[in-house]
Amino acid sequence: MSATAQARSTASRAANSKPLEMLARGGFIAYGVIHILFAWLALQVAFGNSSNETDQSGALQTIAQGPGGKFLLVLIAIGMIALALWQAFEAAVGESGEQNKQALAERVVSGCRAILYGYFAVLAIKTITGGQTSQAQSQQSSASSLMDNGFGRFLVGLAGVVVVGVGVGLVVYGLKKKFEEHLKTGQMSPKVRQTVRRLGMAGYSSKGVAYGIVGVLLASAAISYDPEKARGLDGALKTLAGTAWGPWLLGLIALGIACFGVYCFFQAKYRDV
Repeated sequence: MSATAQARSTASRAANSKPLEMLARGGFIAYGVIHILFAWLALQVAFGNSSNETDQSGALQTIAQGPGGKFLLVLIAIGMIALALWQAFEAAVGESGEQNKQALAERVVSGCRAILYGYFAVLAIKTITGGQTSQAQSQQSSASSLMDNGFGRFLVGLAGVVVVGVGVGLVVYGLKKKFEEHLKTGQMSPKVRQTVRRLGMAGYSSKGVAYGIVGVLLASAAISYDPEKARGLDGALKTLAGTAWGPWLLGLIALGIACFGVYCFFQAKYRDV
């Protein structure tokens, strides 16, 4: 057996590990909690005053301030690490079935998810240890540093276009119900399947709209040379709240993100891991 084949075999066995599966399912619950708190922060911005950041780092900080916050953050960090490892193995070996272009695309997406889950794990660990966890400040600082360089503004603008593309992709993914391909729908009753379908459609579409706004603001920051516009989800949602119909639109987005959080709870049981 070649070294490559042996590595794939080892990764495949690790991906099929029962303990990793159980931890990953727990990770979906943690991911759902983060999104529900994120949605609550967005609602506070829409219809009230909130000094908290309206993004995942703000949700983690909210958890840290509650009773048993650090213990819960430890569980979230473990869950995010498990999800990151699982998706890293999926990226390495792919899912079972025909290895065509779609399968290759799925492996690329799995790699991106692994990075995302790993990032959330790092955020949770930094929150536990009292480190700097502000996504908005970090993104603004990165954009400012980039735009001070020769091709920096172009790169920030390109990042904005890419993020808009991700947002559109999430909306399409949700409306076309592509997420059902990864669920054990055969184990669901008709009522549960209908509920999960509606939650997934609303959740992915709302996340897509939110990321689309982030991308537009990133591109705008590059054009106007204004790094303050490049504050990620926090900046995007607060900018939306400041427009005429913004609070109501932000309320709908928050509701959709909460739906995604609940959808994650169903993933904990029905996701094909």
